[in-house]
Amino acid sequence: MQIYRLPPRSAALLFDMDSTLYTHPEYARAQVDPLIKRFGQKLGKDFPGARREIEDYRRNWAASHGGRTLSLGFVFAAYGITMEENIRWREESCEPGLYLKADPVLRDTLAVLASAFALAVVTNNPVSVARKTLDVLGVADLFKVLVGLDTCRVSKPHKAPFLKAAENLGLSPETCISVGDRYDIDLALPLELGMGGILVEGVGDVYKLPEVLGLSPP
Repeated sequence: MQIYRLPPRSAALLFDMDSTLYTHPEYARAQVDPLIKRFGQKLGKDFPGARREIEDYRRNWAASHGGRTLSLGFVFAAYGITMEENIRWREESCEPGLYLKADPVLRDTLAVLASAFALAVVTNNPVSVARKTLDVLGVADLFKVLVGLDTCRVSKPHKAPFLKAAENLGLSPETCISVGDRYDIDLALPLELGMGGILVEGVGDVYKLPEVLGLSPP
């Protein structure tokens, strides 16, 4: 875990979802691989060829942008994949119930956090996928706001989803803390907006947040 900033009047935690609120490498691959396959079909490439295309684009983009990383959604957009296709592919590919299960420790942790902060999810998956995932984890009722790919119709890294989450919570960005597992995707822009930022390596770090934020552990 790495803490980049904690605003003095923090009122909300904006969580990334995948690989933040759960840690499951197999499910992470099960979400991404079907997207790459469909991307390849659009380009007339097989799966390895499509993956190389994405890797090459990301590598070249990073070389001209100070080494920063780029989300898959931004790569798709660069190749003319429409937002409607991106959303549909993700809705059809993501089945959290096949991989995840209720996490009582996460629930206890979030319940403690919810006693002091408004909780929101900001994800590059559609809201429907976010809701299914949170339902499977057993924590959906603890989140006041869900912002997904279909909310602002842009992928992180983009300011719009973070600003929308703050707006829907009725809060200023300066009172929010973004929590996620990828600095360039989940934290860089929120920090520019005056938000706080906490980088985690997975749900194990999320379990530690009550103590980090000065709350009694669950």
